[in-house]
Amino acid sequence: MKKINVFFQLLALLFVVGACEEQDNIEPVGNWELSSPALAGPAENATISLDQSAPNTAIRFDWAPAVSSKNYGVTYKFVLDSAANADFSTPILSMSTGNGGKNLFIEPTAAQIDQALSMAGYDANTTVPLKWAVVAQSLSKEIVSTGKLVSVKRFQNETTSLYLSGSATEKGTDVSQAIMMRALKDSDGKPTNVFEAYTRLTAGGTFLFYSQPNANSIVFGAAGNGTLRKKGTPIPAPGSGTYRITADMNNNTYSFVKIDKWSVVGGAFASGWGGDEPLDYQGNGVWTSIVDVAKAEGFIFRANGDWGIVMKRVKGTTNQLVMESQAVGEGKQFEDIPAPATGKHLITLNLSGDQYTYSLVKDNRPTTMPDKLYLLQGNNVVAELVTNGDTFTSNVFLALENGKSYTLNTARDGSGTTFTTSAKIGETSTPDADAVSTTVDFAEGSGAIAVTRSQAYQITLNFATKKLTWKYYNIKLFHWDDAGGGWDARNEYLLTYKHPYIFEGTVALNANYDLKFNSPWEVQFGTNSAALSGTMTNGGPNYKGIKQAGNYKATITVANDYKTAEYSFVKQ
Repeated sequence: MKKINVFFQLLALLFVVGACEEQDNIEPVGNWELSSPALAGPAENATISLDQSAPNTAIRFDWAPAVSSKNYGVTYKFVLDSAANADFSTPILSMSTGNGGKNLFIEPTAAQIDQALSMAGYDANTTVPLKWAVVAQSLSKEIVSTGKLVSVKRFQNETTSLYLSGSATEKGTDVSQAIMMRALKDSDGKPTNVFEAYTRLTAGGTFLFYSQPNANSIVFGAAGNGTLRKKGTPIPAPGSGTYRITADMNNNTYSFVKIDKWSVVGGAFASGWGGDEPLDYQGNGVWTSIVDVAKAEGFIFRANGDWGIVMKRVKGTTNQLVMESQAVGEGKQFEDIPAPATGKHLITLNLSGDQYTYSLVKDNRPTTMPDKLYLLQGNNVVAELVTNGDTFTSNVFLALENGKSYTLNTARDGSGTTFTTSAKIGETSTPDADAVSTTVDFAEGSGAIAVTRSQAYQITLNFATKKLTWKYYNIKLFHWDDAGGGWDARNEYLLTYKHPYIFEGTVALNANYDLKFNSPWEVQFGTNSAALSGTMTNGGPNYKGIKQAGNYKATITVANDYKTAEYSFVKQ
């Protein structure tokens, strides 16, 4: 027994000695050195001119490596700052290098550098005194190289692209959905620094101009008296309607021209050059109409009956348009648009994007299909339905009420042909399903159309099949413990519809649970905000704003296209 004890004592002693030797092999944090990287190009006091016509040009910065005395790995970060700043603690631009931070060079684009300088407050077309350095890091050690002076001349103009976003616009406040403005060019194809867009604005809302459709954008707002400045105040819509919005970044001004109507006019139509065949605005800068072409002659597009706002075809193209008053400045020749055949045609004027276009398509719809169709409630126009092939559709969801009668008529004032159905809109055996839809027959007739339940309906009439289809969504509040893997045990609270466009209910909610307003799976409203009220988007992230368990009145008011919604949670 004594020999066994001695053996174990010796074994324990060897273990302690070995452990001490292993510990001694681990270097304390401060017992090794990290040298500073040595900057190479550009040369000291070099001047870099950023070329706005080549915004993706790479501007290269090089350096020699920093070295760890223990050969530990080193990564690098490039920093650019004002020459006047004492250190690089708050750089204008900071970028990690490629290859996981191991590269000994970096190549930011001219656009990246210019935008960083713009965000820092430096004016366009100025030369900015800067300095650059490299931050080397190895384990917990970090060292900043000696700075090197460099001057950078900014782009001549503040931005080469411009977008619209805000509550007054068709796309709302989601900057990723911002409306692109057309950049006007001169006769050499170079940017003029003037931008324009044709779009609808809503009274009471505001908008801003963005250099790009994301959170890193330079933002331009009002500075008073129709002028712009970076980080200016939101610009109020001048009223509800469609407008041509122009932003001149040469003198930092903006202006509006209200577009009461776009029409086609010319020898191709029975009204000739002295009349107008109006087009209907469809949204997103697009106007359309079914027009009877009487002669295979020419025509043009004209706004507001004003010969100073005329679109003609660009010579040498099949469908490109140019504003006659802008053609000389753009170096383009123009001509009247030829109508190749007579008969009814669908004419489309597309004033969105970077190139304006038109189309003229023979109308092959059923002969019984009217040119226009309106949903009326009494003498009020609820909506003008939109044509698409053989169908008319509301596109958006219309808030219809139980107890009120509706008619479908080919004339806005109800004096045209009426179409009706004996079935009631909203009548279904499954009223609480997620997306409720029914198809019924319709025909020409004078009877009014009844609505069984108040809801937001999408209406479609197919004149080839003589079928009317209505559809509405129910909204459920999904409530589950995502972190705890509780999706299968989720609550699905069916909310009650309240006219117009409101869904609400009082429900028991747990703290820190995930929530979404769903009509599986076409509608999924969410937001990354934790506020108890605000805006959600269809397809947004799970909402995680409930921090105290309890009963809450949950309310969501949806937009008529179900793309966005306003929500609130009120603790009871």
